[in-house]
Amino acid sequence: MSSEFDQPDRGTRYLLPPSIEDWLPEDHLARFIVEIVARLDLRPLTMSYSGGGSNAYHPSMLLALLLYGYATGIFASRKLERATYDSLAFRYITGNYHPDHDTIAAFRKRFLKELKPLFTQTLMIARTMGVLSLGKISLDGTKVKANASKNHALSWEHACALENQLKAEVEELLRQGEAADRSSIPDSMSIPQELSRREERLAAIAKAKEELERRAAERYAREKQDYDTKVARRAAKEQRTGRKPGGKAPKAPEPGPKARDQVNLTDADSRIMPTPGGGFVQAYNAQASVDTDSLLVIENHLSQHPNDQQEIATTVTTLATLPGDLGKVAVLLADAGYCSETNVQRCESAGIQPYIAIWREQHNQALSERSSEPPPLAENADAVAKMNHRLRTQAGKRLYAKRKCTVEPVFGIIKWVLGFRQFLLRTLESASGEWDLICLAWNLKRLHVLTSSAR
Repeated sequence: MSSEFDQPDRGTRYLLPPSIEDWLPEDHLARFIVEIVARLDLRPLTMSYSGGGSNAYHPSMLLALLLYGYATGIFASRKLERATYDSLAFRYITGNYHPDHDTIAAFRKRFLKELKPLFTQTLMIARTMGVLSLGKISLDGTKVKANASKNHALSWEHACALENQLKAEVEELLRQGEAADRSSIPDSMSIPQELSRREERLAAIAKAKEELERRAAERYAREKQDYDTKVARRAAKEQRTGRKPGGKAPKAPEPGPKARDQVNLTDADSRIMPTPGGGFVQAYNAQASVDTDSLLVIENHLSQHPNDQQEIATTVTTLATLPGDLGKVAVLLADAGYCSETNVQRCESAGIQPYIAIWREQHNQALSERSSEPPPLAENADAVAKMNHRLRTQAGKRLYAKRKCTVEPVFGIIKWVLGFRQFLLRTLESASGEWDLICLAWNLKRLHVLTSSAR
């Protein structure tokens, strides 16, 4: 018995010209992104064009191209250019235009600062669609690799040693140059080229040392302020009680760079940070506050701090700038890395009730611990004790349990499904703009799912 097959027909011409509108399903993500971008206020982008020369691609098309690329795991400008030829969805977005990779890269770099207002506008659209109602958010951070290698980092100790070595080599080359008529120099050696190479390296080292000295001065100012506060507190306690305070006296900070202070020669703004699985990576600390109901990113920023404890301040400040029409954040969930008395007070001063773990909970707790209520709270309890009491109640445990299933899945999808595990752009400012771009793309991707399920 012979089988019959449907053979692909690639040669028949269309009687009428095809329309790209016919090639994509009505609920396709590319259509959705084009529709959302059309609702955004892009006047800051369009007004920046001078109008001279040949016609430019419209910013709405290039923005939609970038957003769809980041929402589907295509980040590099060359791959985006190729996709405008190979992908029907990208062809739909560009209207069969093919902007080259230089145009795409220049647009992305030029308008990174304008993404923050668009991020807020997208949240307002989500509110209008009825899928966002602010109330509870989960805050967390993840290390994203910088566009630099940790092997290109230079420590203060090594920079000083290398500087001395290069200066000695320069002196030796100058001596050989002066004695060139009286001694033989290897044919493969060009003294001017060798001198030029070492002078360039010395200039790079001098710039790196200047940056390390600047960071050391900032660190010393912070540590000196903390030291003075601790000394004053101990003195006040001694005067009040008439007894010398127990424990070790605070140690005065030392000015200047430390031997192991490092700066990266490729991206000086990035930092060497520890990773959860062990080891270190040249990275930035990417922060995101995620709505517990919709999984939309409400606030995001990029940090140079290896740990998360200093990130509550930026988060609370940014949340306060959101439009009042979005609603009010009432509850903030975060892990133990954010815990400090200052952070708890900062949240409560902003009208946000914090649920920040005091310590890392042990797995497989006894049934009695999981199901029991905590003892009554002391009348003179401070803000941290009150928060800890809330966390230990049954209602607090159920609420805090939402943290892992909200913000961590967002990071997981961004890094392991979309594949965004390294920034393409360098410097803190540019990488921050790229983090805005990936979070905006995630919100559009998530908003598409939420609105599709509501139909």
